[in-house]
Amino acid sequence: MPTIAMSQSGPGPHRPIPVVAGLAAVCLLAAVPAGGGELSPSPERALLDHPEAAQQVVIVDDDAGRRVDRTREAVWNSTDPRVAVVSADGLIEPRGDGATVVTARVGARSVAVPVEVHGTREPPPVSFARDVQAVLTKHGCNSGGCHGKAEGRGGFSLSLFGFDPAADHAAIVVGSRGRRLSRAAPEASLLLRKALGDEPHGGGRRIDPGSAAHALLVRWIGEGAAPPSPAEEAVVAIEVEPAGFVARPGETTQLRVVAVDAAGRRRCVTRLAEYHSSAASIARVGGGGVVTAGSIPGDAAILARFGGHVATVRVDVPREGGVVVRPPEAGEIDRLVHDRLLSLGIPPAGLCDDATFLRRASLDLTGTLPRADEARAFLADTAADKRARLVDCLLDSPEYADYQAMRWADLLRADRSKVGPQGVVALTRWLRRQIRDGVPYDAFVRRILTAEGPVGVEGPAAVFKSFENAEVAARSTSQVFLGVRIECAQCHHHPSERWSQGDYTALAGFFTGVRTKPLPGGGEVVVSRGGTDLPHPRSGVAVPAAALGAATAAFASPAADRREAFAAWATAPGNPFLARAIANRLWGRYFGRGLVEPVDDLRATNPATNEPLLDHLESRVRDLRYDLRAFTRELLASRAYQVDTRPAPGAETDRRHRSHAGSRALPAEVLLDAICRVTGVPEKFAGWPEGVRAVQVWDNRLPSYFLRIFGRPVRATVCECERGTEPSVAQALHLVNSAEIQEKIGARQGTARRLAVSALEPGEIVEELFLEALSRFPTEGERRILLPLFEEPGDPAATRREATEDVMWAILNSPEFLSNH
Repeated sequence: MPTIAMSQSGPGPHRPIPVVAGLAAVCLLAAVPAGGGELSPSPERALLDHPEAAQQVVIVDDDAGRRVDRTREAVWNSTDPRVAVVSADGLIEPRGDGATVVTARVGARSVAVPVEVHGTREPPPVSFARDVQAVLTKHGCNSGGCHGKAEGRGGFSLSLFGFDPAADHAAIVVGSRGRRLSRAAPEASLLLRKALGDEPHGGGRRIDPGSAAHALLVRWIGEGAAPPSPAEEAVVAIEVEPAGFVARPGETTQLRVVAVDAAGRRRCVTRLAEYHSSAASIARVGGGGVVTAGSIPGDAAILARFGGHVATVRVDVPREGGVVVRPPEAGEIDRLVHDRLLSLGIPPAGLCDDATFLRRASLDLTGTLPRADEARAFLADTAADKRARLVDCLLDSPEYADYQAMRWADLLRADRSKVGPQGVVALTRWLRRQIRDGVPYDAFVRRILTAEGPVGVEGPAAVFKSFENAEVAARSTSQVFLGVRIECAQCHHHPSERWSQGDYTALAGFFTGVRTKPLPGGGEVVVSRGGTDLPHPRSGVAVPAAALGAATAAFASPAADRREAFAAWATAPGNPFLARAIANRLWGRYFGRGLVEPVDDLRATNPATNEPLLDHLESRVRDLRYDLRAFTRELLASRAYQVDTRPAPGAETDRRHRSHAGSRALPAEVLLDAICRVTGVPEKFAGWPEGVRAVQVWDNRLPSYFLRIFGRPVRATVCECERGTEPSVAQALHLVNSAEIQEKIGARQGTARRLAVSALEPGEIVEELFLEALSRFPTEGERRILLPLFEEPGDPAATRREATEDVMWAILNSPEFLSNH
């Protein structure tokens, strides 16, 4: 483990959650003792009450305050294999009614777990919803890649992850004229023969012959293939043990998953649960819930899913060896960043130099490169507060309003083909005005959510022209402003969240009164009056409008604008989504990666890389009364923002915890403007006056090969991911060979020609180009490489011009110029 030079905060040893006896494989969980070196089993006793039951036992040890899993080191034994057997992994399975003891031995230490088995001679009936659906889900039969996709597969369709047991039962038992089951000869059922691989099956063998899953399906069919029972208590939650832990590289940890039903009864479902790791290179997980720590330091979230419910386990894998020193901190942001880094043994990088900060902040806030004279003045300034003053200046600049308006127009789908040229102009001007005037974010959101009026008049009404119906408006506003991707619940229960089709329908009910009407003199107007509750897509019963996780909405009158109630809820001081979503979005925008990634997918099963930091940022947004300029100022004042791109030794593999800054591709519009700034030749946009920057162009459909290949979004979605950021061969070839770039470099009125005919010395020309493009002076090594270009034989004037153009071309094609770092 790393040696921490100063105080460290991080996860401590986990104490398992107590669980009482209940249904088919019930667990009595024991607390892990704080010390003494004794082995502790979990559960302390095992009860198995039907033939296919299974109980996972975990053996833990306390190693100097750290929970250590010994399950796979233990030698397991059952004193009476006729009653129960135990695998080398600690999984107990029944063989006959009675009692036995399972022992686990680790070296000289041992521990015993009493086992009671009943129900093997007269087993309880198999539950379709609880047992059969769990088998189908575990073996991938109802996944999105198999029969769970919308159209099914091979004529057989199941609900995704079994969210609709009644429909699935009908599909299996009644569908295809009942040919899938043979109650008289269960083993001959087509359902089983395909799953076992005895019949041609596109999914191959899914279930092993003789396995517990095989036996359970045979028993269910033999019992008459009973349908789901309304009286059966549904699973309401799952619990995972441990909730979080620290692991050394290569260590294994066995998870245990317990399902809790509405009556409070619990059963072990470790074997039936599904598992997924958010970072398999740091910690991977197998189908039996075994987590194996990798060699890369960092953290991973392990997702466990069962019965439509999900839970996560945080795994920390600290860097082995070395000393991590806490550097100076500018405030609470830095303290929380360093707490996380130190807990993982990842050393933070040093501060970036002034040139890097100048260029980074300018591009992040305004999408514009600083000019050479501005860079020279900033680098020469010796005042201690010059970085803070720079940020203030950038936040107050018109370029800040232009750039942020463009980013918001992307998110709000200001698409010319959808809302028309006048609508895009009106919305873009309104966005720019809101940002320029510093309108608080909650007020900004409320104005958008309740927008009405002519689409072509400055204002946000065009948003609801783009959101063409109530469902699109609901899922778009949820994703943009709340950070909740509820679209997954449109057709089925969200696979990794609590949201159901009912929640999706209830949210859409707020927007059913929105209409777009033609105006007598031309154009359109957005109005919103009244509205109706929408029917549930499966039951057809009307679902009352309700916000996410909130009670049914109350409206002032039947004719009232329903969106007012939604906007009031969304911007209320206690709303759990708004401040957190914008805090994470802005962190992602300025730091290159959200604390939750994707930035608009906040959910319990997608935890932040630094939960205390995100909690703090959410609180700061509220404390600052949603003043995003003030919030941005705090972000950029932090050491975390100002760290260097060069990682400290031992932090090279970190990409998630801000131990160092990363390089980010420049957005298409920003890169084009940067090339124009350096070459001194503005882009000529058809129908636009000369000198307009790409960031200012509201027309997202304006033909431009450059903007297209460098990833300008078409504004078809509200996702940040629509903007392309990955490099491509087409981009490289365009920068190297395109006539348009060459013409800008060699233009008569351009920067290269102006410098070539000036009285500047070659070294001063190179210096000017570096300051203009990279905001820094060239290094001595770069001077040694570039200055000989000015000494090539031939006409001195031509050589000087060609050398200047060559230096500019080399800079424009350098990774340093093409990225923000």
